[in-house]
Amino acid sequence: MTTTVNIHYAKTHLSKLLAQVEAGETVVIARAGKPIAELAAVKPRVDFAWGAWEGRVEYDHEAFMAADSEVAAMFDDEIGPP
Repeated sequence: MTTTVNIHYAKTHLSKLLAQVEAGETVVIARAGKPIAELAAVKPRVDFAWGAWEGRVEYDHEAFMAADSEVAAMFDDEIGPP
């Protein structure tokens, strides 16, 4: 459900509007009847574990770079020509 309110109402009743957003509603804030902003719930962030694949995936940088001389030339500071 979407509720539209004017700026003055939004400033005066922000806590109430945020409770509505937490309950799953979307609140549109309008100036002179023209929508200018939307309050909506933030989607929860998916937890990301850095290094979760460490030790599980093997990668041979030298073999990868040697496979394409053009790519190897772009990174010649790191490994030198193939």
